[in-house]
Amino acid sequence: MNLGDVAAMNRVIAILKRETRKLKVPVVTLIARTRRDPFKVLVSCILSLRTKDETTIGASGRLFEAARTPREILRLPVKKLERLIYPVGFYRVKARVLHAAARDILGRFGGKVPSEIEDLLTLKGVGRKTANLVRTLGFGKPGICVDIHVHRISNRLGFIRTRDPRETEFALRKKLPRRHWIGYNDILVAYGQHLCRPVSPWCSKCKVSALCRRVGVTSRR
Repeated sequence: MNLGDVAAMNRVIAILKRETRKLKVPVVTLIARTRRDPFKVLVSCILSLRTKDETTIGASGRLFEAARTPREILRLPVKKLERLIYPVGFYRVKARVLHAAARDILGRFGGKVPSEIEDLLTLKGVGRKTANLVRTLGFGKPGICVDIHVHRISNRLGFIRTRDPRETEFALRKKLPRRHWIGYNDILVAYGQHLCRPVSPWCSKCKVSALCRRVGVTSRR
């Protein structure tokens, strides 16, 4: 089966979607589901970088109790921001990033988080992964968020052949049916965290094992 074909991709994604309903969703998705608030999605995305989900949930909760808008973030001294978000990775840097992003949102976007990728990328600390998550989870608009799980599994399955996450995003934009764009990250992150591991994936438990090309897999369980 050629997994670059749309029908094959649809079949694999349908199976993965069914299987990942049993698994924990990524933390930013969980936060977004409580209330679709683009600013909260942006903040939780920034906090989640190089940080475990459990730590991100705690830090986001403490911060949102103290500040929920760009203006309220700016009213908090950087040192207090640091204490609220500790122990997320690089918490001192992220406290300054949050201040800078809030300042830009107020100064250049009228206090509202922009929904366009190009505008989001102008905010401090925002790369393509974060920009696409804010667009999809915060606004419900089409976008493809690519992290290391999405990059790895898309290539492992044989959907695409790319060298890095940026290349993967644009390759998927050309091949992946648009109806899958918003939920694609959630599905592959959950599957990548639990079964389709970077090293020695659980192919024996995988429901799409028979359809997977296992590109780059040298050992499996």
